Amino acid sequence: MNNADDLALIGKVLILGDKRAFDSLTVKYQGFVRRFLRNLCGDAMLADDLAQETFIKAYLNLQQFKGISNFSTWLTRIAYNIFYDYSRNKKEIFEPLEVAAFEISQSRSPMENYDFEQLLKILNPQERTAVLLFYMEDFPIKKIAKAMNIPAGTVKSLLFRAKNKLKNNIKKNEYETKN
Repeated sequence: MNNADDLALIGKVLILGDKRAFDSLTVKYQGFVRRFLRNLCGDAMLADDLAQETFIKAYLNLQQFKGISNFSTWLTRIAYNIFYDYSRNKKEIFEPLEVAAFEISQSRSPMENYDFEQLLKILNPQERTAVLLFYMEDFPIKKIAKAMNIPAGTVKSLLFRAKNKLKNNIKKNEYETKN
C-alpha cells in the first residue's frame, strides 16, 4: 500500500462511513505506532494503551487530515502528542536508568555489549523521537520535522546531540572494544 491507497481508504471512511477501511489503515500502521511508542516510553503495555488512543484520536479527527503529508506522518504526530501529553500529565519524564549498572561480559562479541533500548533512555524525549524515526523507521529529516512540528534544522541538531550523547556514554561505560 502506498500513499494513494491510504488516501483511497481515508476517502471511504470520510465519504462512505466505511469503518472497515479505517481498520485496514489500523492494521497497516499498528506495528509501527506500537514500536514507536514502546521505544519512547520503554513499557509495552503503556505503548499498547497509547497506540490505541492514537488510533481512536486519528479516527475521530480524520476529517482534519488534509493529505498534504503522508498519513503515516500525520499518525506519527498524533502518537508523539499523545505520548507527550501522557508524560506531562503524569509528570513522568522517562529518565535514563543507570546504564553503568549493566554487567558487560568480556566473552561476548562487541555488538552484544550494546543494549540499544537502554542507551536510548539517556536521550531526552525529543532526541529519542528523532533518533527512532530517523534510524529505526527511515523517516527523512523533512518528514520527522513535520511529525514533530519543528524545523528541519532542529531535527538535525537533535540527531547530532543524540549521537554525541550516545557516543560519549558508550565510551564512558566502556562498551566500545579496546583496540
